[in-house]
Amino acid sequence: MIYKTSIGDIDLSKVTRLYPAAVIELDGEIAEMSLEWMDMNEGKVTLKHYVLVFDFTPPAQEVKDKKVLIFEEKEDLFTAMNEVSTLFDS
Repeated sequence: MIYKTSIGDIDLSKVTRLYPAAVIELDGEIAEMSLEWMDMNEGKVTLKHYVLVFDFTPPAQEVKDKKVLIFEEKEDLFTAMNEVSTLFDS
C-alpha cells in the first residue's frame, strides 16, 4: 500500500504508528499534542499547524524514523486521514 504525498511515496505496510496531532507553541516551546488536547486548550496555546505522522520506528528503538505531512487546516488533515484509511480498506 503506497500513499503518494507531496513529500514522496509512503509505504503504509511499514508504518508502525499513524497518528494526527496539533503542533502548538506555549511559552516559547513547540510540541505535538493530541487533537483532543488541542480542542480542550484552544485559546490557551498558539496553534502552529496540524500534522499527520507516519512513524516507522520499531518498538524499543530510540532513533525515530518518521515522515510528517503538515496541514494548515484541520479539514485538510481529516481529508488526508480519510485517503489513508481507504488504502487500508482496499
